Amino acid sequence: MNPFELTADIVDPAAYRTAVAHVRARGIALPSFGELAAPHLMPAGRSEAAALADKSAPDPRNLFGVHWFNEAVRVNGREVPAHIELPSALTGVPARIFVLLGRHFPLIRAHKVLAAYACLAPRLVTGRFDPTRHRAVWPSTGNYCRGGVAISRILGCRGVAVLPGGMSAERFEWLERWVTDPSDIVRTPGTESNVKEIYDACAEIERDEANIILNQFSEFPNYLVHYAATGAAASRLFEAHRESAPDLKLAAFVAGTGSAGTLAAGDRLKEEHGAKIVAMEPVECPTLLYNGFGEHNIQGIGDKHVPLIHNVANSDIIAGVSDEASDDLALLFGSVEGRAYLIERRGLEPALVEALGTLGLSGIGNVLAAIKTARRLDFGPDEAILTIATDGAELYASERALHLARKGGRYDQVDAAEAFGQHLLGGDADHVLELDHRDRQRVFNLGYYTWVEQQGISVEDFDRRRHQSFWKGLHAQLPAFDELIARMNRDAGVAVAA
Repeated sequence: MNPFELTADIVDPAAYRTAVAHVRARGIALPSFGELAAPHLMPAGRSEAAALADKSAPDPRNLFGVHWFNEAVRVNGREVPAHIELPSALTGVPARIFVLLGRHFPLIRAHKVLAAYACLAPRLVTGRFDPTRHRAVWPSTGNYCRGGVAISRILGCRGVAVLPGGMSAERFEWLERWVTDPSDIVRTPGTESNVKEIYDACAEIERDEANIILNQFSEFPNYLVHYAATGAAASRLFEAHRESAPDLKLAAFVAGTGSAGTLAAGDRLKEEHGAKIVAMEPVECPTLLYNGFGEHNIQGIGDKHVPLIHNVANSDIIAGVSDEASDDLALLFGSVEGRAYLIERRGLEPALVEALGTLGLSGIGNVLAAIKTARRLDFGPDEAILTIATDGAELYASERALHLARKGGRYDQVDAAEAFGQHLLGGDADHVLELDHRDRQRVFNLGYYTWVEQQGISVEDFDRRRHQSFWKGLHAQLPAFDELIARMNRDAGVAVAA
């Protein structure tokens, strides 16, 4: 399917009727994008049921928990997403840095399950996906395909994960427990930087018309759900903290390049608060920064290309982070010796240190990019940066062990002090590019080689993404998606009055 052919109509009435009967038989109700953005709008029965569900099980009630407000906390009387604020004693900069925690999402303990649901739901409710006949294929570097397999299990259809074979062992262990057939895990060559190889595998898989490719890098509903839900959650968090600091300004939003879905939250935060949008990428594979290439270990970021759903013309800064830094800090935050150093020698609160130990590699990368941005732009104490911890540290125990082995198999407080001094207090602002018009055009043009030459997108479709009117037009489609979801719930007899 052409990713630009978003429709508010039922394309295949027979497939739609089959899907309605399928979800009715399983008692499955679908949350709207609006409900995932503002869970307090959900019917009370749905939110209560989601709270009672086993978050690690393929329980349909978990669909209504695919939002940022699991384990919510209260700040100045407002309910906001779980997050941590990083003090200057840790970051070495006066700016206030807040990190939203994606590990509280159900099913996969990562926020990519939100994107997976958003990519499949519009196809389901328009009759473009028949869960009794089609297989959902999820190309990814790890978390998105796990989210897709989880959503597929809930919907009672077959999900296929396509990901590089060099990803963390924990990702594959999870997939092996969740897929319905071992052949539904497709390992492609390489690691994070080998997205092209994923696309090539999907081209082969797509020869079978029963396979529907849900490519997060080109599915605009991925962009839309983060604009709607992640953007709203981040905005609510900032506004709650501003209650006690009226002069606080939202200076920037930082997210890894990845599929560029999460960066869509920055579009909303720029509209509402004037925030700059910062894309983090690894300096070992500096595609946006330097038209470069390479390999890296900040898992959760596929690169060497520019995603179709990246609103490049609205981005302001690219910040390059080394995987040496993210690997070193994963050991600092995740080891007994490192935590002891942070508490005893740096005076950090034990609760904060415990929270730092839950950050995954891409979350640490985002934190480092936020610090670099604050240094580069001289942000002060009345300026805030919001960023995302995509997943949790539990996915990377094997990666920490490998990094420890590379360092000789021992780790003490001297190693901790070196990591802290080099990457945090003594960190630099190198590899930070403030984008002007020509820089944006250069990065935008890089996408041509993937999407027009390799993937067959028309030049006309590719090019209209330069203009903000295109993206605002996408935003206007959100109510139509929500009405389609509500219609399927009504037709399946599972709608619940508020």
